[in-house]
Amino acid sequence: MYLSNIRIAFIFILSFGASSISFAQKKNTNKQYHIHKATDAIVIDGIMNEASWKTADIAQKFAMVQPMDTSIANVPTEVRMTFDDNNLYILAICFKVSKGKDMVESLKRDWNFTKNDNFIVFMDTYGDLTNGFTFGANAAGAQWDGTMYDGGSVDLNWDNKWISAIYNDSSKYIWEAAIPFKSIRYKKGIKEWGINFSRNDLKTTEKSSWAPMPRHFPTASLSYTGNLVWDEDLPPHQNNFSLIPYFKTNYGKDFANSDGSKINSASVIGKEYGMDAKISLSSSLNLDLTINPDFSQVEVDRQVTNLSRFELFFPEKRQFFLENADLFSNLGFANTRPFFSRRIGLNTNIDYGARMSGSIDKKWRIGVMDMKTANMPGDNTGAQNFSVFALQRKLFKKSSIELFYIDKTGINNINSSTNAETAYNRNLGFEYLIAPSNNLWSGKSIFIKSFTPQKSGNDFLTAGNLQYSTRKLIVSWQHEIVGNNYNAEVGYVPRNNYIKIAPAITKVFFPKSGIILSHGPQLSTTYYYNMDMRSTDNTKAFTYLITYRNKSTLAAVIQNDYVELLAPFDPTRIGKTPLAAHTKHQWSTAGFDWVSAPQHQTTFTLSTRVGGYYANGNLVSVSGDIGYRIQPFVNLDFAATYNHIELPQPWGNNNFLLLGPKMDLTFTNKIFFTAFYQYNEQTKNINFNTRFQWRYKPVSDLFIVYTDNYYIGPVFIKNRAVVLKFTYWWNK
Repeated sequence: MYLSNIRIAFIFILSFGASSISFAQKKNTNKQYHIHKATDAIVIDGIMNEASWKTADIAQKFAMVQPMDTSIANVPTEVRMTFDDNNLYILAICFKVSKGKDMVESLKRDWNFTKNDNFIVFMDTYGDLTNGFTFGANAAGAQWDGTMYDGGSVDLNWDNKWISAIYNDSSKYIWEAAIPFKSIRYKKGIKEWGINFSRNDLKTTEKSSWAPMPRHFPTASLSYTGNLVWDEDLPPHQNNFSLIPYFKTNYGKDFANSDGSKINSASVIGKEYGMDAKISLSSSLNLDLTINPDFSQVEVDRQVTNLSRFELFFPEKRQFFLENADLFSNLGFANTRPFFSRRIGLNTNIDYGARMSGSIDKKWRIGVMDMKTANMPGDNTGAQNFSVFALQRKLFKKSSIELFYIDKTGINNINSSTNAETAYNRNLGFEYLIAPSNNLWSGKSIFIKSFTPQKSGNDFLTAGNLQYSTRKLIVSWQHEIVGNNYNAEVGYVPRNNYIKIAPAITKVFFPKSGIILSHGPQLSTTYYYNMDMRSTDNTKAFTYLITYRNKSTLAAVIQNDYVELLAPFDPTRIGKTPLAAHTKHQWSTAGFDWVSAPQHQTTFTLSTRVGGYYANGNLVSVSGDIGYRIQPFVNLDFAATYNHIELPQPWGNNNFLLLGPKMDLTFTNKIFFTAFYQYNEQTKNINFNTRFQWRYKPVSDLFIVYTDNYYIGPVFIKNRAVVLKFTYWWNK
């Protein structure tokens, strides 16, 4: 049976491969912007008074993308570009056609695209329609930057050194920026980049782009970029060497053990230091090094009430792991990730690490990472070494195939018979990304084999998806097959020993007039089977989504769930008596999701579900969010979730309240303060976290972080910590 499943998996892979034999074509090759070298020095002040701007070509007559994609934009935008030996310069004039305040979230970097009037540039510097860089600003001048992957996805956690300024009056705002060539990666010897400019104007609810594209695609889609044509060769690559040392001092004290018993431990005062280094090996290949890294300034995760049978996924936020992260972290699908960087240094410190990533040439990309974690006292697994290798080969215009290897090795116990099962865990596999010619189809497939001591046979994972997408119809298919002994200790694979099939179809209608922009139904189904093809879980959901012209949305949802528990499970997840394995449960729920228009100073979201639950119980779930901004300095957010569960004894009735008020203050575009309070009845924890940040130089910061954790009922303190951290970015 298992061999049959493997054969089925390879049939899927081969059939997906056949679908992408036709060549992908770039859609907007006729859109060209010719960039000329500057004739005078450019001063970044948001004022167009240099001679180079007067003679530069103008990109204008943007196409409307939303609410409709059939006309020229009503809100005019003009863009000019030039360059010198060190920098790429961009100037965008964003004209205003409606009276009233600009809609901005804050002065904080990497704001929410949907909640800000903004201008953004997307650059395909490699010419592969897949990877690139993005820069921009909101109408108040707050910067946005990130790396691009998968042809249209953006990772905003990437930061680099560049400067910009904005001028704003009643008729327009002008954004001017200088992006150092050494801060980005690009192909040597090419005379054209892919480029597009995106404008979001919330007062008119209009999104537009210089190179036109369908409304159901993001303006970040690199396959729809125009061409940036250079009138001379780009500056040759210069070895860019950056050192980023940090110094940290911290105070901490524990007031309770993990079991809740009170203690009065001694205060701990510590000092730490470490360093990161960034070395550009070529114009498109980068080496990152780290010694004793510290991530104490990283924002805390937003907690959620977990009523599922599996662990939750929280995204990576640590800077070291983020550049070209798609080579590692984007492998697989949401529940079949062979590599999840948050496993590294999860319960211990990282001693040192190195990561090389980027493009070798026009066809090949590479990613190599090696990290060593510390041996913590009382840790049975001791020190560990994590190694990852990924080699990606471009196929046709946008498709690619990637070979990868993931290794976790216990340094201290590799020869220990008592720890044989934890001595090492390895994953070897390949992934095929599918992007055919007409952009109607997309998908990918993956196959992985794991290697773990004392576990062999049925140790594979294969998965794939395929989607057909037009303006009015989306049809998708996904499947996963995970063997009983498949093991990804450095990944996120919450369950194994199953076959999953998940088809879905969505239909969209566009009224010619009225307050509704689009509406339509979606039918999605997910079926889980064991390896004998006996059904163990399934979910059937019907959703009807309405999108209004002011960009608010309303969705009605009806869902039916069936679960056969394959292991004991406590439906409250608070340590009560578990339901027995192999018991069967089925229920239905109904509810709605509402998201208010993003252009208002006060925004809302509301989601409700009412229906059954395990053991013939009942569940009422209500979650929502209220946001209010005092532009551009104060951004207030209050999130809340309430779950009421009615079950027979011994569980009885349970109420779980989760509160998460958050305040962001942006005094200037260099000084920020965040206060985040979380009250979680399910985990019986109260967390209070504040973070002060002063960006005294580009990408150089002073942080002061204060954290408290408390038990609920009775309330008493668990632990407390204060951290002062100083970082400095030094360039050679």
